[in-house]
Amino acid sequence: MHTQIMIGIPNVDVGILMERDVSFHFNGAYRCLETGRTHTGQQHATLQDGRIAFESHTFDTLHFESTDPSDSFDLRGVTIGVHFHWERREDQRFRGALILTPSSDGVLVVNRIDVESYLESVISSEMSATSSPELLRAHAVISRSWLLAQIEKRQAPVDAKAESCSQDDEGLVRWYDREDHTRFDVCADDHCQRYQGITRATTPAVEEAVRATCGEVLTDEGQLCDTRFSKSCGGITECFEYCWEPVHHRYLVALRDSHTPDTPVPDLTNEAEADRWIRSAPEAFCHTTDEGILSQVLNNYDLETPDFYRWTVEYTQDELADLIRRKSGIDFGAILNLQAVERGRSGRIVRLRIVGSRRTYIIGKELEIRRTLSETHLYSSAFVVDALDLHHGVPRRFRLTGAGWGHGVGLCQIGAAVMGAEGHSYRAILTHYYPGSRSEIRYVR
Repeated sequence: MHTQIMIGIPNVDVGILMERDVSFHFNGAYRCLETGRTHTGQQHATLQDGRIAFESHTFDTLHFESTDPSDSFDLRGVTIGVHFHWERREDQRFRGALILTPSSDGVLVVNRIDVESYLESVISSEMSATSSPELLRAHAVISRSWLLAQIEKRQAPVDAKAESCSQDDEGLVRWYDREDHTRFDVCADDHCQRYQGITRATTPAVEEAVRATCGEVLTDEGQLCDTRFSKSCGGITECFEYCWEPVHHRYLVALRDSHTPDTPVPDLTNEAEADRWIRSAPEAFCHTTDEGILSQVLNNYDLETPDFYRWTVEYTQDELADLIRRKSGIDFGAILNLQAVERGRSGRIVRLRIVGSRRTYIIGKELEIRRTLSETHLYSSAFVVDALDLHHGVPRRFRLTGAGWGHGVGLCQIGAAVMGAEGHSYRAILTHYYPGSRSEIRYVR
């Protein structure tokens, strides 16, 4: 299938934050399209009766365009790592246009920026800008491919989008994708791709990686690849359909994250095989403790997570029962067992049965499980459970032993960093994690 190459770089609308009161600072002259006035310095907008109050007037929307492409604006108190264990607020700086629109929850702040500038920020935000050149190029291609695929998906007819939740008396199966992003293309946090404007310092290496791959994407039969990625696959990557809608992508499959990807993958849908795999630590690209490599992928707040390839979490009976009750809204009584009903090809649990003294219920998919069993997000749903210190048949403690960090689909960032450090080209990295995909140029400057 031939794809026409566009001339010029497209723009992307990135949702940054939602607050009832928004403070921002223009570091240069920004023109408001609604008023025709030019603004500099400190500004403030607030939600008032369903409209935006700004300088003694109210508006349905506000668009601010910079008069100089090098100008920037600052946003105060942007939350990063939403619902993760390292969640925090920080001031951030952005280039491009600033768009404010009202909603029932507050003022929605959107940054409109060209795709290539967005990618420079994403790569510097997702990982260290000191990563190897080949890893940076690989990440530029997959971040671009994923972004353009999500924009196409957003433009698809509503009836073409799969339901993301099924629930009955027996259980709840839900997956989280981008169904809530209806007023912008992507958000700025880990839910989509980390985007922190120019807050994270970029480097000539990042700029070169984006420039060298400008417009390059991965495709399958002419269609943009949905190039997912996570921190650590745990040794085997996961299939797309076990984490999101039940659609098979032949380039998002289970494969060994090692020098011998053709080695047969053990059947981790089998409970005994999954137990053996997770309790061991097989050779894999992402099985590394090399601080130099890890610092390429993990920013300062990521480095607060010391274990990722294999990990353990322990709860007392009271802690686990209270946690599950609060996160699920269901009072299970004492927790008697956690049972894997279905696992994906990487050993990640797709459906988990929670057995309590008052109620038994099944939850899924992987992110719903991770959110239910942690105050923030459990590292992954690839885990096995030990019920310990039984007293009259009721465990007093639970130990979860797990593998990997994230959903495990597509590129494994730590594994790819190891491949880059070993001298693999960026296209070899892409071929490893997205087998059968092709490289295409979609636009030029």
